[in-house]
Amino acid sequence: MRNRTLLKSTGVVSAMTFVSRILGFVRDMVFAQFFGAGTATDAFFVAFRIPNLMRRLFAEGAFSLAFVPVFSQYRTQRSHQELQQLTDAVAGTLSAILMAVTALGILAAPLLVWTFAPGFSDDQDKYTLTVAMLRITFPYLLFISLTAMAGGILNSCGRFAIPALTPAILNIVLIIAAIGVAPSVGQPVVALAWGVFFAGLLQLLFQLPYLEQLRLLPRPRWAWRSPGVQKILKLMLPTLFGSSVAQVNLLFSTLLASFLVSGSVSWLYYSDRLVEFPLGIFGVALGTVILPNLSRKHAAASADEFSHMLDWALRMTLLIGLPATIALVILAGPLLATLFQYGEFGAHDVLMASRSLMAYALGLLAFMLVKVLAPGFYARQDTRTPVRIGVVSMLASMILNLILVIPLAHAGLALGASLSSYLNAFWLFHLLRQRGVYRPPAGWARFLWQVGAANLFMGLILWYGSGAPSDWVAATAHQRAMHLALLVGGGFLTYLAGVLLVGIRPHHLKVKV
Repeated sequence: MRNRTLLKSTGVVSAMTFVSRILGFVRDMVFAQFFGAGTATDAFFVAFRIPNLMRRLFAEGAFSLAFVPVFSQYRTQRSHQELQQLTDAVAGTLSAILMAVTALGILAAPLLVWTFAPGFSDDQDKYTLTVAMLRITFPYLLFISLTAMAGGILNSCGRFAIPALTPAILNIVLIIAAIGVAPSVGQPVVALAWGVFFAGLLQLLFQLPYLEQLRLLPRPRWAWRSPGVQKILKLMLPTLFGSSVAQVNLLFSTLLASFLVSGSVSWLYYSDRLVEFPLGIFGVALGTVILPNLSRKHAAASADEFSHMLDWALRMTLLIGLPATIALVILAGPLLATLFQYGEFGAHDVLMASRSLMAYALGLLAFMLVKVLAPGFYARQDTRTPVRIGVVSMLASMILNLILVIPLAHAGLALGASLSSYLNAFWLFHLLRQRGVYRPPAGWARFLWQVGAANLFMGLILWYGSGAPSDWVAATAHQRAMHLALLVGGGFLTYLAGVLLVGIRPHHLKVKV
């Protein structure tokens, strides 16, 4: 029963995330067709990336990872009235802090742009446009952070669908802004910045009725000294560093890319978006589901069930993450040509973006593993250990970026992020094993052999069927779409057949509790 519940919850989050990510692809296809990869898009992506980076650091990163375990503990051990008081106190305190940060961010926009993309200062028009759009997009941080709190409450109460579907609103609004608003604006790309602003507000409003259904709609009040708030803040400080690894790496990559040829920031953006698709659909979805479940296991002192749940998550990650990694590496060019080679996004952009996509794709499995392994610490309210690991991984990534950017340009930045993520994942796994938190059961050697054989079979089929990159660039949009659909469908069926042939069955993936 519990296995079915976990699979159902993961499936719901994956399905809702899939809808959002498909809309995200449509959004990016619209961006590529109408804006291409150049000065205006580079400016917008930086203006959006700064509040988005802070969202991932504070809202979906440090705050969520600290809030969900404390909220789950209150929900398990306290009354509903105390749970409501915690919600009110956190909402009021968080809102006040975020409003102050937002005001400072708007005032300090020129400094932030210079810090995040110093290379833009050589082009005054590009720099000025980025500053103007950042002042529009920065309030997104306020709205989306409160949305993340609402989503954390819903996830902790087993309502996974709404928080997973909410990001689709951003994509819908940006598509409307690009197609319906941008053509009538003097500087078309500015319409996208306003789209970000209104999308953040709509995402927050969308979740409020569902909190009311749970009788947990916040009545915000300032309560800095509240025990629950203080506990969350105490957990947040180290978690902030632990969750910042990937985001600081992305920031550093953007900084270095701003000194490269025009279009480099955009090539990295489109590459990252394609890697985020499987990462969001499965890696983030699985991490979202297991964090409140692991938190409840820890609160109930169920050490064996805690370990079994981690084991299940690791097996599922390997079963999905490895074929996704191999497929993205092999199909990097075909995917980019099929999805984005229209209008202003040309064959040269496909070639450049495919290099960084292959480099990012090599790290996809590690990105997924971190999403699963880190909750093993956060659920136990151990936020210091991931910090130490994260800081070392972050420094390793920066060093690798500086080394690899010279021979590989923007692709070197992507490769540095991938390699450092494997260091992060391995270290997290090692410490969970060393401390006895995770105790892998028998059968892992056989499982690794089975998954490896199935992936080899699939990889050979994809490699043989993909053909030469020049064929994809020269083909029509219809030909590219048909060929890619056959490859993806054939690869999926090949992998599924391979998994069954080597003896993996659904009952092998049950949570043993």
